[in-house]
Amino acid sequence: MKKAIQNALKHRFLLKELVIKGIRLKYRRSYLGILWSLIEPLMTTAVLVVVFGTLLGKGDGSFPVYIIAARLMYSFFSGATKNAAKSVRKNAQMVKKVYVPKYLYPTSSVIFYFIIYIISLLALVAVMVFSRVAPTLYIWQIIPALILIFFITLGVSMILSVLMVFFRDVEYLWNVCTMMIMYMCAIFYPVEKIMESKWAFTLKLNPVYCAIDIFRGGVLGYMAESWDYMYAGVFAAAAMVIGIIFFKSKQDDFVMHL
Repeated sequence: MKKAIQNALKHRFLLKELVIKGIRLKYRRSYLGILWSLIEPLMTTAVLVVVFGTLLGKGDGSFPVYIIAARLMYSFFSGATKNAAKSVRKNAQMVKKVYVPKYLYPTSSVIFYFIIYIISLLALVAVMVFSRVAPTLYIWQIIPALILIFFITLGVSMILSVLMVFFRDVEYLWNVCTMMIMYMCAIFYPVEKIMESKWAFTLKLNPVYCAIDIFRGGVLGYMAESWDYMYAGVFAAAAMVIGIIFFKSKQDDFVMHL
């Protein structure tokens, strides 16, 4: 891992260019450009609040904040992993002709999605102001939540990007998996009833939900459970170690399958 970090620093200018290229490609031919990272979550949140707020009888002012806090974090995880999974294949010509550390491709995908995610947090601030949800002393939990979701996403992305080179069906399988993960993240429904049922493990064993709960704690003013920190932290570390080892062991075979 130390060598990987050193190589990343050595090629930081290429990493920067890949990140900039990714952002430009995502918003090319778009008049609003990166403003969509603010408009889209606001529109989605408005629809979810109207629909699920009515169905679940959640009329309190914090419900929009409850939704958008989770929606933004899940969108980052889903979008970054899907894009990073295809990153090596999308840069096949460059991989074949120029030698650079190949893990820069999935890494750059995760980083540029993270930048967009950070910008989209302005939408969360707007919803908090509109809903009159004031910051509390628990706001510090946002930082560990962001760190955890970043490394969870990066570790998973490294694994997926390797699998995608050898098995193209991984793209379709992962689309199904992200949909399942979304429903196990309690984005638009309250978690209380789930936690009291036999299905509580679907949330407890979902590292993305654990990071979301920590983030929500920082935004809505409550202390997340120690399990969330411990499980998400262990999963992030394991995903990173497995991802780096797996990527390094298979990267020399990429040229034969691209």
